[in-house]
Amino acid sequence: MPGQFKFTFGPWNIHEGADPFGPTVRESVKFGEKLTKYKTLGFDAVQFHDDDAVPDLNKLQPAQIIKQAAELKKKLDSHGLASEFVAPRLWEDSRTIDGAYTSNDEACRKYAIERTYRAIDIANALGTNLLVLWLAREGTYVRESKDSVVATERIVEAINLMQRYDPKIRICIEPKPNEPMDHSYIPTTGHAIALGLLCDDPARVGVNIESAHAILAGLDPSDEMGFALSFNKLWTVHLNDQNGLKYDQDKTFGAVDIRRAFNQVRILDKHDYGKKGEYIGLDVKAMRTQKDSASTKHLSNSRFIFTRLLEISRSLDESKMQEYIADRDYEELERFIIENLIG
Repeated sequence: MPGQFKFTFGPWNIHEGADPFGPTVRESVKFGEKLTKYKTLGFDAVQFHDDDAVPDLNKLQPAQIIKQAAELKKKLDSHGLASEFVAPRLWEDSRTIDGAYTSNDEACRKYAIERTYRAIDIANALGTNLLVLWLAREGTYVRESKDSVVATERIVEAINLMQRYDPKIRICIEPKPNEPMDHSYIPTTGHAIALGLLCDDPARVGVNIESAHAILAGLDPSDEMGFALSFNKLWTVHLNDQNGLKYDQDKTFGAVDIRRAFNQVRILDKHDYGKKGEYIGLDVKAMRTQKDSASTKHLSNSRFIFTRLLEISRSLDESKMQEYIADRDYEELERFIIENLIG
């Protein structure tokens, strides 16, 4: 087990605790201080939004952006950290309130593409060829406001432009069925993989599966991961947990449903996820009530739960499990799994 899986998280996972119903409750932690915590917590690489890496990039010229990203790469190297991916943050600008790549406004669509090019520049400077697309506002509040055929074509064309801009970049779609939009385009893993087949270079389009997003779609995260693995399209994951079909909670991995978490760990391990350099990524948030002094426990706890479930999975008597399966004694198989999980 040691060394087989490498772990990552994004700097937004250490945060001040604000939510839509209340202000911040913890002190801000400077980015440089966050970097010092990665190795201490057992993490190997950093997930980035484009403006995590280069703040206020809309005010900078491309050469300035690349220069700042290159300086950040030196800082990462000094901490022994890599960059896992870069994601263009396309959901917080006034020009993307009606969508980015699928906006009804051509000028806004052009802005989204230019912003994505800058994210690709940053990825190159940081030494990663993985670009994650969370299509946050690619959807509608009013179905009649957009044509879903045209919207799909616009997302495909956007990915084609990215691939033409950089012949080495890999596009990793992060599906989510809703929030912030009422209904999002490309809501599931299957949608993302199918979309990739329409692109100029389907081999460079994969998926990032987030546990909570699959749950919000009423799906089992391990099955979504297995589906993507069968296509060799699972290029990263965002592990967390979710309590019900409501807003995206980003709870500590395994905190709600330990068996659901166990099956995610098991499917990844059984099918050699990580052997090609893929990371175990977390997207987890500290509880709003957590004190400043313990505001990173959600990260270390998630990593601990993953590794403990990995140990349990690898210790199972597989021959005994196959006996139960051959006999169709699924009640005994279920008892066997639960017994091993509770110890």
